[in-house]
Amino acid sequence: MPRKYYLIIILFLFVLFQSFKQSIFEGFVKPENFPEPVYDVAQNPVTKESFELGRKLFYETALSRDNSISCGSCHVQSSAFTQHGHDVSHGIEDRLGSRNSPPIMNLAWNRSFFWDGGVFHLDLFSVSPITNPVEMDEKMENVLEKLRSKKEYREKFKTVYGSDGITGNQVFKALSSFMIMCISSNSKYDSVMRKTGARFTEAESRGYDIFSNNCSSCHKEPFFTDGSFRNNGLDNQFNPDTGRQAITLDPEDRFKFKVPSLRNLTYTVPYMHDGRFTKIDQVLDHYAAGVQDSHTLDPLLKKKGAARYCAYRR
Repeated sequence: MPRKYYLIIILFLFVLFQSFKQSIFEGFVKPENFPEPVYDVAQNPVTKESFELGRKLFYETALSRDNSISCGSCHVQSSAFTQHGHDVSHGIEDRLGSRNSPPIMNLAWNRSFFWDGGVFHLDLFSVSPITNPVEMDEKMENVLEKLRSKKEYREKFKTVYGSDGITGNQVFKALSSFMIMCISSNSKYDSVMRKTGARFTEAESRGYDIFSNNCSSCHKEPFFTDGSFRNNGLDNQFNPDTGRQAITLDPEDRFKFKVPSLRNLTYTVPYMHDGRFTKIDQVLDHYAAGVQDSHTLDPLLKKKGAARYCAYRR
């Protein structure tokens, strides 16, 4: 057989092998430069079937009272799972929430959820938007009744959980199976950190140094958040939301909100818990000259610390 035919066969087999590899569902895989997840994946293993069920539920409008919106309406995949263009979330009948829709990436590493940390486990995460009167405004018993009425869902739940009864716990675990797979870990930053050959440009290296010296105390790598709750000195006349205090009832938590991740920042505009800023420069200007002092202002942003934090704007 001529040599060229051997090469064609080898090429064909290589392409076939790559296609086969891509068709294998690996489940939840921890990125190399990430720590171990907080979410106990062993208690809810992600299979191809559970992931696909969770994804279907994520885009299921039956989870809302009037069957008009889904989880994906406020967490749009093309906008890094945020609601691009809206300062605060828009629910059924275009009802307005009081906070910006946060992204759902890397949730397996979160210890608390929402801007105020009102939920402490991912499997409990979904019940809040489903029942919130300005979001999906539905009761779980109605959601379950709607799902049970559909043969397709009964079959899928039976495949995943061995029963077509469909319980709230199964719905939440299926949604978790989808959400923990929404991992942001393949940026240029990640390639540099994994030492795969990628390198920062000179400008990127300068930016990384500035970030490391001025921003990383709150926006810790590799998630670019430390998961804490802080008062970052926003003007509360714009939005009187008291933040974490509404959950803990502790005056020391007044105006504290969860530190957001800086991953996919280009796609998650607008910024801050109430979406008041539409440009990155506005965020930087706030930290350079707009921080409002108060009793609960984060110590890192107090007068003396602010000068160090905002040196990058000089």
